[in-house]
Amino acid sequence: MNVSYFVRYDITGVDAQRFITHYREHHVPILARWPGMKRVVLHTAAQWSDPFPVNRGKTVLLAQLEFDSPEAMAQAFRSQERAQAREDFQGFPPFEGTVTHQAMHSVEAWRRQS
Repeated sequence: MNVSYFVRYDITGVDAQRFITHYREHHVPILARWPGMKRVVLHTAAQWSDPFPVNRGKTVLLAQLEFDSPEAMAQAFRSQERAQAREDFQGFPPFEGTVTHQAMHSVEAWRRQS
């Protein structure tokens, strides 16, 4: 069963594009070396409108790290490459806000057939 590890950056006080560029160019190459890493997807804010009132999120970046299994993810968490990623975090552009981490199982519930 696939599992994804999400890191959400609900942050302010930073140039969002500079932050995302730094993450993509400096942090992702470290993440790509994690053992068992299958895929890294970066979700960034898009311009949108909704005719209904909704609570708009303030996420600058949502990083999705995908593994084949919870065991593969656990092995990656114990790796030297994970320690390197935590060290690299100290070099991120300064920001204010909240960073949250969460692992979730992935199940495709629906897809339009062509």
